[in-house]
Amino acid sequence: MHYLKQSNGATLQQDPEVTDTVARMLHAIETEGEEAVRRYNRDLDGWAGDLLLRDKALHTAGKQLPDTVRDDLAFAHDRVRRFAQAQRDALAEFEMTPSPGVVVGQKLIPIDTAGCYVPGGRYAHAASAFMSVCTAVTAGVCHSIASTPANAERGVHPAILHALHLSGATQVLLAGGVQGIGALAFGIATGNPADVIVGPGNRYVAEAKRQLFGRVGIDVLAGPTENLVLADDSADPHLVAADLAGQAEHGPDSPMWLVTTSQALADAVAQLVPKKIHMLPDPARTAAEAAWRDFGEIVVAQSREEALSICDRYAPEHLQVQAADLDWWLARLRNYGSLFLGEETTVSYGDKCTGPNHILPTRGGARYSGGLSVGKFIKTVTYQRLDRAASAVIGAPAARISRLEGMEGHARSADARLEKYFPEETFELTPPELAWPQDSKS
Repeated sequence: MHYLKQSNGATLQQDPEVTDTVARMLHAIETEGEEAVRRYNRDLDGWAGDLLLRDKALHTAGKQLPDTVRDDLAFAHDRVRRFAQAQRDALAEFEMTPSPGVVVGQKLIPIDTAGCYVPGGRYAHAASAFMSVCTAVTAGVCHSIASTPANAERGVHPAILHALHLSGATQVLLAGGVQGIGALAFGIATGNPADVIVGPGNRYVAEAKRQLFGRVGIDVLAGPTENLVLADDSADPHLVAADLAGQAEHGPDSPMWLVTTSQALADAVAQLVPKKIHMLPDPARTAAEAAWRDFGEIVVAQSREEALSICDRYAPEHLQVQAADLDWWLARLRNYGSLFLGEETTVSYGDKCTGPNHILPTRGGARYSGGLSVGKFIKTVTYQRLDRAASAVIGAPAARISRLEGMEGHARSADARLEKYFPEETFELTPPELAWPQDSKS
């Protein structure tokens, strides 16, 4: 392999100032409660209105939208809901009897409260409402609470509110950034502290979720949006360049990568991407120029097997395959947040309305995690039930293993049952002496 274009060495390290700022804000929100949230709303977003949206405003927001917008949002919501329902249907409870008198099983229990952060700012991120709230509702969560920033003059965009209404949000907090995440975590204004907090956001939102992780569950430790296009000589360089440029508008620190087995394609895309970016309107153009300059890479692989290995090493958030024999790639690729197969399939479709979730792992997180799904809102718990006779089979091994591990208290719990249920029987409750293995010398 060789690089036709390589990142200039810019890093995505955590800014200590962000870490400290978020820590101070979360402490203030936890100790001062609603007063701190209102202060941050006023100082950071210019919003001095209510913290909790009135039900009527949520239910009537759609009336402010053109019919086409309402139809588009209904279309997207239906796709996301049906995909989430299929995920839920694929999860299963079960019960089994591994030996007579022993019953073990699995239950699926939705969490009580999901906190769903929906970004606002300059744009109406309606699709993010579907991805978080609709997925939580479909999972069976009792309280699906959204938090979204309110603009000083305009409040919240009606498209976001209508999307939240379609999704089934039970409450809507008017708070963005760290104060929104903190309000969700501590149950401010809602009375329902979140068990899990999900949803995309800026670096302050991501850092707030990171600091709260453990106290609450989170979806992913998200970084800037990533897109990797894997292509061979059958790919259309204009589509490859359009997809790289299009995703680069997310921000100046969004990595965009091309891995290809074709030197000719690499050369063409290297020429086309800057032109595609230059045609974007600002502020998208400025953000995309910085992203491509600092984080864009083009890697030329010697074979599709080497390209496969490179992609799995990158473990991108979005992975587009524009190459022949798509089934070969589908069967072998392992590390990605979401996979987009064929030139007809673009990340833009998935971000908005194909159905699978767009809240996905970044920064290599796809090596060990998938994206947001109904499973994030459902606890997979186990249970077991034994009759007395089963202790004759289970009790002695449990006691011996406990003593092997040096846990005498555990062993005596088993001993006590064997003594009670089988007073006339004798069991071997002590493991044999074991010699430590000796290091072999060659």
